[in-house]
Amino acid sequence: MRLRGFCLGVVILVLAGVARAASEPVYDESADAKKQIAAALREASRRRPARNIVLVFGANWCTDCRVLNAQMHEGDLAALLAKDFVVVKINVGRMDKNLDVAAKYGVPVKNGIPALAVLNSRGKLLYAQDQGQFADARHMSFENIKAFFEQWRPKD
Repeated sequence: MRLRGFCLGVVILVLAGVARAASEPVYDESADAKKQIAAALREASRRRPARNIVLVFGANWCTDCRVLNAQMHEGDLAALLAKDFVVVKINVGRMDKNLDVAAKYGVPVKNGIPALAVLNSRGKLLYAQDQGQFADARHMSFENIKAFFEQWRPKD
């Protein structure tokens, strides 16, 4: 009987942790996206070897944004991102914030979020997602997400 009570307690603690993580904001809704990008450019160019920058346009209400964020913090992918990239999460609100920033980098968020762009350490655009490729992140495999980032590792 004690074992059953212990197991139930563990399950409750795990579920509480999952619920808390799901409710924590992924995107800083008060952040200045242009300042975030400028800081990322400074950091990426300072590192040796240089890192690429990933701009992730999304919102806290977006389930697929949360799923992609969780995947980006898992195992090998988390290590890859930490080693080769500076990640900037840009809040688009209810499709009413930072749309000028998304447009500057050729990312039409109207096609779905999360939406990504990749810059080199000097700020040159290497890739802009234009077809909502990550908008269904909840149905993407971890391997496909990881392969995307592996493709855009710095070449310098």
